[in-house]
Amino acid sequence: MGESLPRSFMTEQRPSVPHACRALLLGGATWLAFACAGEANAQQSLAAIPPTPVVPAAPSDGLGDDGYYLEADLLIRDDKNEIITARGSVETRYQGRTLRADEIVYDHKTGAVTADGHVQILNPDGTAEFADHFEADKDFKAGFARNFAARLDKNMKVASVTAVRRSATIQELNKAIYTPCEVCAEKPTPTWSVSADKIVQDKKKQLVYYKNAVIHLWGAPVLYMPLFWHPDPQAKRSSGFLAPKITPYSKSRGVSYEQPYLYVISPSSDVVVTPQINSKVNPFVNVDYRKRFYSGMLQARGGFTYDKDFDIRGDRFGKATAISYILANGKFDIDEKWKWGFSAERASDALIFDRYKINDVYQQRGLFTSDDHRLVSQLYATRQDERSWFSVSAVSVQGLRVVGTSATGTANAFENSGAFPLIGPLVEARWEPDAPVLGGRLRLQGSGVMLNRSESQYGEAPYYLGAYKGQDGVDSSRASVKADWRTSTIVGNGLKISPFAQARADAYSIKTYVTAEAAALGDDSSEKYTRALGVGGVDFSLPFYKPLKNGGNIVLEPLAQIAVGSDSSRVPTVVARNGTTTYLYNEDSATLEFDETNLFSANKSPGFDLYEGGQRLNVGGRATYSLPDGRGGSVLVGRSFRSEFDSLLPARTGLQTKSSDWIVAATVTPIRGVTAFARTRLDSETQEIHRIETGVDAYTTRANGSIRYLKDELDANGNRQESFEARGELKLTKRFSLTTFGQRDMVEDVWRRRDVGVAYQDDCIRIDVIYQQEDRYASTATGLRLQPDRTIVFRLTLATLGDTGYSSN
Repeated sequence: MGESLPRSFMTEQRPSVPHACRALLLGGATWLAFACAGEANAQQSLAAIPPTPVVPAAPSDGLGDDGYYLEADLLIRDDKNEIITARGSVETRYQGRTLRADEIVYDHKTGAVTADGHVQILNPDGTAEFADHFEADKDFKAGFARNFAARLDKNMKVASVTAVRRSATIQELNKAIYTPCEVCAEKPTPTWSVSADKIVQDKKKQLVYYKNAVIHLWGAPVLYMPLFWHPDPQAKRSSGFLAPKITPYSKSRGVSYEQPYLYVISPSSDVVVTPQINSKVNPFVNVDYRKRFYSGMLQARGGFTYDKDFDIRGDRFGKATAISYILANGKFDIDEKWKWGFSAERASDALIFDRYKINDVYQQRGLFTSDDHRLVSQLYATRQDERSWFSVSAVSVQGLRVVGTSATGTANAFENSGAFPLIGPLVEARWEPDAPVLGGRLRLQGSGVMLNRSESQYGEAPYYLGAYKGQDGVDSSRASVKADWRTSTIVGNGLKISPFAQARADAYSIKTYVTAEAAALGDDSSEKYTRALGVGGVDFSLPFYKPLKNGGNIVLEPLAQIAVGSDSSRVPTVVARNGTTTYLYNEDSATLEFDETNLFSANKSPGFDLYEGGQRLNVGGRATYSLPDGRGGSVLVGRSFRSEFDSLLPARTGLQTKSSDWIVAATVTPIRGVTAFARTRLDSETQEIHRIETGVDAYTTRANGSIRYLKDELDANGNRQESFEARGELKLTKRFSLTTFGQRDMVEDVWRRRDVGVAYQDDCIRIDVIYQQEDRYASTATGLRLQPDRTIVFRLTLATLGDTGYSSN
C-alpha cells in the first residue's frame, strides 16, 4: 500500500532519516572532485552549461549539521515495493548543499537513488553540477550521470556526455571537454579547451589517464595526444609524468624534448628525472632529489651526459668525455638555537649550464650567495639567540667565467679555480650584554679565518705575472677582536647627538711564494703581523620639519660626523712583485667603494685587511619632500674631510685627498607611476663624474618600463665600466602588447642582448613570441669565442595549466 502527499515538506533531524537524498547530496561532491581532478574535457557544448543558480538564503529552520529538508509538489511512498518518489520541483538541503531535480526515486531495498530532469547540485563553495539523469547504488560505490556538467572554482568548466563511477577507486568521463575561459551564448567557443574521448581517474594508483586528448585554440585543434597520464591532483603527492618542455629547433642542439617524471619514494622524499632528448647532440639527463627530515631538508640536483664539445652552430669537435654537474644543499636544526647546513656546487665543464639551458643555477644555498658564473660549496654551523650570534664555516669556490679575451673575441681560458682560496675555518661571533654599558649599547665581536690556495692568483687574470704562474698561492690566517660602543641622546629642539667608540685588534700569519727578485729585495716567504686600531667620535643630526597645507611635508636634515682615531692601516706584507710594482696583502677589502651607504661610517672599508683611520669630518645634508598622493623626492649630498693625505686608501675611491669626492644620491617621483634615482660620485675639484648609477621606472595602465645606466671610470679590477639597459612593455590594444629588452656594453660598443616580442593575453591564455639575440662564449675548434646566440621563443601559458615551455632557436 502506498500514499501520495501533494506539495509535501519534510524536515528530519533524527539519525534514521532516509539517506536517499542525503547520499545524493554528499555524493555530488565526489563527482565534483573528479571533475576538478581531470581538469579536462567533453564533446558536448560548454555554452550549454547553465549558469550557477542563485540559492536564496536558507530559512532559519534549525537543520544544523544532521538536519535534512525535502520539498516537492508530490511525494509518493510505495510501501509494497519500498520505493519513495519525490516529483515536481524537488528541492532538498543537507549540510549546506542543495539538490534540485524534476524527480528523485529512492529504492529502500537496494539503496539505489535516481534523479531525473534538470538535476542540479549546488555546493556551499559556490560550485555547481548539472545532469539530465543521475543514478547511484548504495553508499555511492558506483553510479552514472548523463549529460554531466560542472562549474568549478576559478571559472573552470567541464562537461561530458556521460560520467561513470565504476567503483570506489575508478571514475571516468566520456566525450569530455574542459576550459577555464569565458563561455556564453554570445561567445560559444572558448579561447582554449582540452577535449578527450575518455578520462579515467584511478584513485588507488593516484593517476589520471587521457585517451585521444586534443588541445584546441579558438576552436581549432593544435595538439593531439593519443594517450598520456599525470598524477591525480587530488593526491597530495603521486608519481607520474609532469609537463614536458619542447624546443622545436635549436642551432646547437636541434630539436629538443624534455620529459620530467616524478617518482614519489616516500611521504617525505621524491625524485624528478628529466631526460633531455636532442636531435643534434647526445641526450642529457637531469635529476632532482628532495628529502625532508624531522629536523630539516635536503635537495640535490645533478645532470650527466657523454658527448663531444659543440658550438652555437651545432658543430661538434674534439673527443667525447663525461660531462656532469651537481647542485646540492641541506639545512638542519640541531636544537632551538643551533643549526647546520651545507651546499655542494660543482661542474665538470664551465659551459654546461649555458649549452643545455639549465636554469636556477646561481642561487643562495647556504650562508654565502653564489655570484654569476661562480659555484660555491660550503659547510657551516650557526648559533643564535636574542643577544648573540656565532657561526663557523668552510667555503670553496669554482670559477666558470671566461678570462683573457683578445680583441678578435677569442678567449684564452676560464678562471683557474686553484687560484681561489679554500676558506676555512671561518669563525664569526657577536655578543651584546643585556644591560647598558656606560649608558649605551656595547657589542663585542670576534672573527677568524684561514685561507689556502693551491696556485698563486698573481699568475692568473688580471695580473698575468709569469713568474708566479703555477706557483704556490698566498696562504694566510687572521684573528680579530672588536668592541663597539654607541649611545644617543636628543637635546634642545631636536638635535640628536650619538657618541661612539670602537677598538679592534688583528693578528695575521701570511705565507707566499717569493721570487728570486723579491728575495733579493728582502721579502720573506712567511711573515706575522699584529696591529691595534681604534676610533672615537660623535654623530650629529638636526632635522627641520615643515608641514604643508595640502597634507605633505618637507624635512631638511643637516648631518655631521667627527671621528678621531688611529691612522689608516694596510697589512704591509708584500705578496707579489712585478718590477717596481708591489702587491700588498688584501683579501677582503679590494671592493671598497665610496657612496652614500658608508659616507657616515667611521671605517668605510668592507673588510678587515684595509682600515680607514685618521682624523675625519664627514658632513652632508638630506632633504625630503613628500605629498599624500605618493609624489615626492629626496636628495643626499655629502663628502669627507681628513686632516692629511692618505696614500693607503685606493685612489679610485676618491678618499685619498684631504677633501674627498662629492657624494650625491637622489630619488624623485614627479608623477604617480614614475620614479627616478641617481647615485653618483663627483670629483672634489672639477665635479667631473667618476661613478654614476641612474635609472627610471615607469608604470601606466598602457605601458611599463625601466632604464638603467652605469658608468665607473675604474672598478675594483682596474677596468672601466659603462653599460646601458632598458626594458619595457606597451599595450597596443586590449589584448596585444609589445615587449622589448636591450643590454649594451658601451665600453666595447656592442649590444650584449636584444629582445623584442609580441604578446597576446586574455582572461585565460597568454601567447608570447620573442626574438632574442645574446652574445655568449662558446667552445669552438679554434678556442673559446664570443658568438651571437639568436633565438625565437614561443611561449604558451594556459590558465590553470601553466607555462608549456615551448621555445625555438
